[in-house]
Amino acid sequence: MGSGLTRFSFLSGGLAFAALPALAATASRTEARTIASKQFTQNKIGLSPDRAISVYLPAGYDTGKQRYPVIYVLPNLFDTDTTLFASYGAQAIFDAAITKGLIGEVIIVSADFSTPLGSSLYVNSPVTGNWEDYMISELVPYIDRTYRTLPAAASRGVAGDRMGGHGALRFGMKHPDMFGSVYALHPVGTGNGVQIMQGRPNWDLLSQATALEDVKADIFSQIFTAIYQAHLPNPGKAPLFVDLPAKKVNGELVIDTALTAKLQDGFFLERMIPAYAGNLKHLRGFKFDWGRNDGNFDHVYSNQAFAHKLDEFGIAYEAEEYRGSWGERHWGPNGRVMSDVLPFFAQHLAFA
Repeated sequence: MGSGLTRFSFLSGGLAFAALPALAATASRTEARTIASKQFTQNKIGLSPDRAISVYLPAGYDTGKQRYPVIYVLPNLFDTDTTLFASYGAQAIFDAAITKGLIGEVIIVSADFSTPLGSSLYVNSPVTGNWEDYMISELVPYIDRTYRTLPAAASRGVAGDRMGGHGALRFGMKHPDMFGSVYALHPVGTGNGVQIMQGRPNWDLLSQATALEDVKADIFSQIFTAIYQAHLPNPGKAPLFVDLPAKKVNGELVIDTALTAKLQDGFFLERMIPAYAGNLKHLRGFKFDWGRNDGNFDHVYSNQAFAHKLDEFGIAYEAEEYRGSWGERHWGPNGRVMSDVLPFFAQHLAFA
């Protein structure tokens, strides 16, 4: 892999919490780096092969010889590697959790998995690039080469926020030899919702698009085009580079059953449980949660069904439905990252 450092800077801690004034004097820091990846050279959407990452290093990292466990935090739809620090105040949260003894000293990595339409969906695609291969064969090895990590699955966790939660579950299912513990915050795409998938996009807009930017006129059309680029890619069909699983005929929605089956088998995580149940049973820790007041009830329904499917296959996990809406309780000094995610990894990661 031709990994090179083309970007290097220090990021600020983002949000300042009045309740934690002592954290300003801590020696933790966040580095911004770039990996020159080989996994995106053939993508069809003009994506740069130079992929940005942000790395949180705990206080004392520069003066000691200690090795640390690593948590990879996957971003939500439309977020990048820096969003955790610039918008969510993650550095102050991580500092406070360590200071309070909620978790031991740990390295935390956030990478940019975004595409022009929002999210890569964390899978290999001939249209957007090989995101799974990037994570497994490039990003993790780069972190282990560059920093003093404990380079074993027992000391490596993956977490994600909403669409990032989808990615965390997917990586945990497929790569328990790489990630020993998984926590997904309010994951999406875990299974069928109440409304059918093809009821969301604007099919007139999709069928008449002359440029990729056109689909951004409607948020659901944008999100679902990203999903189609991941799971129904067609590199020869510009400008969207997808096979559309439905169309309007005389004002009526006509669904392509074969493409819809392919889409659901690829996107819905509950469809993967039978094939990867054995992998999930090897995880040291496995948890996901969701807010019951999400304005899109499909997310609530699908996560409940996902939990039941795990039960059917005898997979050990933790799941929690809590009072909250779409991501409102994830970050901040009293958010679930502080109260649940980091203590979860403190329990399940190997720190030596």
